[in-house]
Amino acid sequence: MRIGFITAGAAGMFCGSCMRDNTLVTALRELGHDALLIPTYTPIRTDDIDVSQGRIFYGGINVFLQDRSWIFRHTPRFIDWLLNRPALLRFVSKRAVSMSYASLAELTVSMLKGKEGRQRKELAKLVEWLGTEAKPEVIVLTNALLSGMVPAVKEALGVPVLVTLQGDDIYLDALPPAARKRCIAEIRRNDKAVDAYICTSRFYADYMADYLGVSREKMDVVYPGINLKGHGGPRPDRAAEPPTIGYFARICPEKGFQNIVDAFIHLRRTPGAPAAKLKASGWLGAHQRAFYDEQVAKLTAAGLAGDFEHVECPDHDSKVRFIHSIDVLSVPTTYHEPKGLYVLEAWANGVPVVQPRHGSFPELIGATGGGLLCEPENPADLAAVLRRLLEQPDLRTELAQKGRDGLHARFTARVMAEETLAVLYKRAVPAASR
Repeated sequence: MRIGFITAGAAGMFCGSCMRDNTLVTALRELGHDALLIPTYTPIRTDDIDVSQGRIFYGGINVFLQDRSWIFRHTPRFIDWLLNRPALLRFVSKRAVSMSYASLAELTVSMLKGKEGRQRKELAKLVEWLGTEAKPEVIVLTNALLSGMVPAVKEALGVPVLVTLQGDDIYLDALPPAARKRCIAEIRRNDKAVDAYICTSRFYADYMADYLGVSREKMDVVYPGINLKGHGGPRPDRAAEPPTIGYFARICPEKGFQNIVDAFIHLRRTPGAPAAKLKASGWLGAHQRAFYDEQVAKLTAAGLAGDFEHVECPDHDSKVRFIHSIDVLSVPTTYHEPKGLYVLEAWANGVPVVQPRHGSFPELIGATGGGLLCEPENPADLAAVLRRLLEQPDLRTELAQKGRDGLHARFTARVMAEETLAVLYKRAVPAASR
């Protein structure tokens, strides 16, 4: 099957959705399918081999300029091509990542309007390329914010189009209420041309059906999976090392870095608690430096600065070494996480997890037994659960083994690819042509 996956670059950030999309397309190719990963806005960034197409559609500079001025809605394609150069987009995205979602509200509405929006020229170029060069049998958009292109794509190509939901509400919730309402209205309008949705957990399918006001019957669940290459291997003997809590995710409020800091402080202040360490790593953007500094200041005020270590955002090998250097992972998100790739990566390297009882976490931990749940937004409860694991090495070993076994059985890239194909055959490929 020839499948076109249209993904959205994250302005130079390591993005869980981009990483999942890249892993999925790689796994589909390994299963013998002709899968294309087509980037929009900016190049994607992943710590694995990037398998995306070299050409970028809806380039972020063109999209922005076309939204701001009618002149750029009529520039010749040569100018558009220059502004879509990957190197230029990477350079500009370093600044763009600090832009607030609210400042992009009108642009988002325009994008969702498709042929009626201010980026209709970009849509026409994508549709032309899909029809004359890519020629996919089915198209999968990797978020609903791209759904403005669906009616035009269906009209021109006549192929099934599915939409993946894997975090769209996070962006929409950051918009001003009026703009959010308009965006959701446009997504509902585009839903008429969408054949089906793929969601990354049962929780998220239920939640987004209600949030967007679209049919739950159109939604299938395909859990995320990871490429196991480079993960695992023997863990170093940590018996002589102080017990260490690890946080590995983008360092920002929504991922809950402040929650793990507060829980660590609470833990260390509890009488009789182990003299634990806290290590953190993950993408830290310039726009989050002030937030990060505030959290370090709290640790310093508590006299724990010497027991905290920040490791710069690593490549794949460094990430694995980081996970091997901790005893338990916790990313206590404030939002309801639809995926949780960092949980899978912890299990792949023999580390149990402690996660909030919301989002996809109860499903992931329930499917494997590879960790414990705590009350969301409750540093005292998180500290208590972490202490339980830190003081019981046999329990850590048991949960880590369950997590590893469950991961290999249920949450690999191959399983994700096979389940995605099952959805595509069910929703998009007529039985007579299978």
